[in-house]
Amino acid sequence: MTRTWFSQPLECVATFWRVARRDGVSLGFTTHDNDLWFDGVLHRAAPGMVPSAIRRSADFEPDSAEVQGALSHDSIAASDLALGRYDGAAVLIGVVDWESLERHVLYRGSIGTVAEEAGAFTATLQSRKAELQRDPVPRTSPSCRAVFCGPGCNLSASRFSRMARLLSFDPPGNCATLLEPLPLQGFVGGHLRWLDGPLAGTTMGIVAAQGGALVFDTPIDLPPPPGCAVLLREGCDRTLATCAARFANAVNFQGEPFLPGNDLVTRYPSPAQ
Repeated sequence: MTRTWFSQPLECVATFWRVARRDGVSLGFTTHDNDLWFDGVLHRAAPGMVPSAIRRSADFEPDSAEVQGALSHDSIAASDLALGRYDGAAVLIGVVDWESLERHVLYRGSIGTVAEEAGAFTATLQSRKAELQRDPVPRTSPSCRAVFCGPGCNLSASRFSRMARLLSFDPPGNCATLLEPLPLQGFVGGHLRWLDGPLAGTTMGIVAAQGGALVFDTPIDLPPPPGCAVLLREGCDRTLATCAARFANAVNFQGEPFLPGNDLVTRYPSPAQ
């Protein structure tokens, strides 16, 4: 039988919300004054963390919600917010009976933008309905639309991935030097994933290779110590020439490099000289 919530003058009801980050970490919080364990996740007591302005509609307009609260737990640190660990994380918001642990989900979505100010954070949530607004029809493009080593590309990710360790990090240049001698130019356009240290679980794009070091697209406020393990993935400039010559994968190229552009209709023949 489905429970009718708030049908009695007094009920043992608290709000809970759960975050599933893209690096595999799941965190749970509740407005109750004691921790609650359900669905295999410990929901920590956080009375200062409450959802506000949850809006649901019966049409295809995306639902909206916002979560505000204080940074009262080590599991939600300002450094993690700045590193983007919570960007795109899946979110559940609901109500739970703290005696019977009966629960009901009110909102499902993902974290869009996160802001932190004066020890408090605000997270803007995106509804699952927002996925209905995405256009699934691919558009023509001269470059490849497939993600390197992803669906459509069909190359093996392990074949173009390398393990390495950090030798040193240069904060002014936002670049890292590796202990292993690797052909760094091949990793430009790829990414680096930190496997341990303070940045463990985060991924950063590689924009250049200069002076034997890799330059990242994301500023690092807390430099990682030497010896940290990293996983490197080679990059691809998404051109047909690179796909054919470097990867021998032109058969899976997801682009139309020889398709005439929109300016074809404006062209006119030139008189013979």
